[in-house]
Amino acid sequence: MIRLAAILKTYEKEFADTYKHLLLPGHFKAINALKECRGTHSPKMLMQCENKQCAHQTLVPHSCGHRHCPHCQNHETTRWINRQLQKQLPADYFMLTFTLPQQLRRLAWRHQRLVYRLLFECVWQTLKVFSFNDKKLGGMPGALAVLHTHSRQLDFHPHIHVVMPAATIDKIRRLWKRKDGKYLFSHKALATVFRAKMLDAFTENGLKMPDIYPQKWVVDCQHVGKGDKALLYLGRYLYRGVIREKDILSCANGEVTFRYKNSKTKRYQTRNLKAVDFLWLVFQHILPRGFRRVREYGFWHANSKRLLKIIQWVFRIKPVQLLATMRKRMRCPCCGSFMNILDTLLPAGFSLPALASP
Repeated sequence: MIRLAAILKTYEKEFADTYKHLLLPGHFKAINALKECRGTHSPKMLMQCENKQCAHQTLVPHSCGHRHCPHCQNHETTRWINRQLQKQLPADYFMLTFTLPQQLRRLAWRHQRLVYRLLFECVWQTLKVFSFNDKKLGGMPGALAVLHTHSRQLDFHPHIHVVMPAATIDKIRRLWKRKDGKYLFSHKALATVFRAKMLDAFTENGLKMPDIYPQKWVVDCQHVGKGDKALLYLGRYLYRGVIREKDILSCANGEVTFRYKNSKTKRYQTRNLKAVDFLWLVFQHILPRGFRRVREYGFWHANSKRLLKIIQWVFRIKPVQLLATMRKRMRCPCCGSFMNILDTLLPAGFSLPALASP
């Protein structure tokens, strides 16, 4: 498996020179973190074999913990998925995807923090309007929204995925309402309202629109059963960066080849780029510092935990079985027993004292 850090170390200078006019402080922070993830200059933790007869000690470098690192956030992914599975409610679930048109993506890149925030706000306002106006729902919905900025080919493609149960809370009558079946809202009507809200938001915030942009925008609405599979799908993309390292097939002669799954044929295809261009494909998706890419709304908000528990108790809902959250334990290279952590965040230059010779 080819590590992203290895490609970065080899072509870092050329990459910085080529794209210096586009790199931001957040990019350099991510570069430094990924480059030294579990490396010689990383902080270390001291581990010792739990077998008293062995008591072998070793130093293990820490992972970087950066949210865009492709291989050190697996545990966080599992924890996030488990938290969402515990919120299961008695309703059919839908996944909605709101996409920003290609003509507006340059504007989004130049004003990322603002445009991404407006995306979240307009998506939620659109879903609220449709939920309150629906004859069967007629109340406050709940939604989980996740921002993605990349396509399968890693091109810049801002869009928001929303997992939403077909149910609402009527706060006035204190009723739980739900809509059965595989139809939630018209995707064409959703796109029309979403487009109008986004254009109004751009105007109100002083963003200059391009001369030409499409009249019809794209919103997708699919039935996803009880929602567990949709949450698993989003969770896998949430903490591992934009590409899995096992999908990087080769790095040679200044070029990188990676694979991606075609959304239509469901088959893997390959893409070959210069190494510096490949690195830019990856790092252009680094989000602004402190920006939350996952947001919860309505009765799915973190402040509504008590309400969710009451609904689950009334309808006798048993949440989906949780995924295993135990971290993989390291084994001793001498005797094969498990090793325990004695100390963490030791300086990179820390070393174990040499054993005295007999």
